[in-house]
Amino acid sequence: MESIKWVLQYVKSNKVKTLVGIIMVVIVAVLNIVSPLIGGEIVDRVIIDEQNNMLIPLLALMIGSTVLRTVLRYVYQIMFERIGQDAIYQIRERMYKKLQELDFAFFNNTRVGDIMARMSGDTDAIRHAISWLSYNVLDNLLLLVSAILVMGFIEWRLMLALLIVTPFIGLLTVLLSGKANAVYYEIRESFSRLNSMVEENVSGNKVIKAFAREDYEKEKFDKFNDDYKQRNMDSADVTKTYLPPLETLAGFLSVITIGYGGFLVINGSMTIGNLVTFNGFIWMLNLPMRNVGWYVNDLQRFIASSYKIRELLAAKPMIPIEEKESAKTIQGIVEFQDVSFSFADDPETPILSHISLKAKPGMTIGILGETGSGKSTLVNLISRFFDPTEGNVLIDGINAKQWNVKELRSHIAIVMQDVFLFSDSIKKNISFGTPGADLEQVQKSARVADADPFIQLMPDQYNTYLGERGSGLSGGQRQRLSLARGLMKDPSILILDDTTSAVDMETEVKIQQGLGELMEGKTTFIIANRISSVKKADEIIILSKGEIIERGNHASLLDKKGYYYKIYQKQLGQSDEEEVGTNGTD
Repeated sequence: MESIKWVLQYVKSNKVKTLVGIIMVVIVAVLNIVSPLIGGEIVDRVIIDEQNNMLIPLLALMIGSTVLRTVLRYVYQIMFERIGQDAIYQIRERMYKKLQELDFAFFNNTRVGDIMARMSGDTDAIRHAISWLSYNVLDNLLLLVSAILVMGFIEWRLMLALLIVTPFIGLLTVLLSGKANAVYYEIRESFSRLNSMVEENVSGNKVIKAFAREDYEKEKFDKFNDDYKQRNMDSADVTKTYLPPLETLAGFLSVITIGYGGFLVINGSMTIGNLVTFNGFIWMLNLPMRNVGWYVNDLQRFIASSYKIRELLAAKPMIPIEEKESAKTIQGIVEFQDVSFSFADDPETPILSHISLKAKPGMTIGILGETGSGKSTLVNLISRFFDPTEGNVLIDGINAKQWNVKELRSHIAIVMQDVFLFSDSIKKNISFGTPGADLEQVQKSARVADADPFIQLMPDQYNTYLGERGSGLSGGQRQRLSLARGLMKDPSILILDDTTSAVDMETEVKIQQGLGELMEGKTTFIIANRISSVKKADEIIILSKGEIIERGNHASLLDKKGYYYKIYQKQLGQSDEEEVGTNGTD
């Protein structure tokens, strides 16, 4: 019942259409009674009593009711389909909005395939329930009730005889419902796993081909595909167990009607016309009893799907986007006060431990460290992608938790380590954070990121449409477009997460020259593996296992001859003339 109550809120906007549709279903149910009654009258009056003048009016009435019934059925089927489509539109819209509200913690722990299954298969199951199952259940229920009432009025003894099979059908329906619920939930989970596997395979197709692991991936797919097939076979097993008995019991209705009804006719307790009428009503009892198994299956599929969607809509972000009043401008003073952090699903493993540092506008903070040392996590706390487990992050002297999240992030530009480009034009990708920007502004940012030269060589230049995730571009080109996108915001706080790892040294020098002017007055954090990227920073911190093990400027860190000095020696060597990137990225 909870699932039905939940879905009704999306039908409310079409309550007039729904009411009209229900009325039409009732009218059609009443019209279904007409043909069997007329059939009995034709036998008794026209054939037996030879009232031939009644034939044409009775046939006209039968044909008229059939045509009207057909037209009304067509109309309400279209109406219910539109109601279902409107409801699904609202549900998908709410789901998509919810996805925009949820934070990193949700996406880190939820499979992409599971999200796609909810957005596609689950919503379609709900549409099917609204657009088809709803009126069919009502239609069949009305058929059953009206048939029982009319047949009982004609010959109550024969009607009672037909109802003997009803308790058995009810028992089978309850058993089927219990089995189908668990089976359909497993089908839905298996479909989610299959979706996730395929999505991962498509995204990583280059890696698969590079390592010649196609056969392995095929075997893995076969495993997931076989599991999905087996879950559906389990559903078929439930169906084959319960539906044949339901069909058989429904078939007994005709046997009882002909057998016991014929006996009543022979005894003179019933006319042949009434027996014909009864036989004409059999389908109205038979059809609901035959369909009940299928309807239970569809209902259980609807319940399983609605549960998954309701679960998504009920998810709460760890960092809610609340409407809070705050200053309209951010200067860019960033301070970490004894900050520690660990993920909620693994609180025993610290990612950051007791980090304290302060950066003011115009300052550049360089961050170095081994892979997994917490460099990216550290800067993610500034934008409140996560909140510290202990300690505070202050922005302009105010706890980051007190800022309006959207407003805070609007003053921060992050060029992420994992470059993502949208399937859109280059211009729209660069101006993603500033949609009102003109071409001149876009070109300015592209020139600073040294992306303009290769863009000018493309077929439609800034209007060139990029493939999925920027396919067709080199890693360095994608990285430069991502950098241009970040620079377009003209932020108070600029975070560059290993943004030049995929470009050559000459290009890096050009980018750094362009960045020098733009970074004036901004608080800048640069995560890098190359010392050349951070050696001009006002302060450089070295992270190891989430802790700051060294800090200072380039010269002071060299004097210490510690970790930073070792990296310097490896990268620049004794001559200081050649730089080679370190292994790995954060």
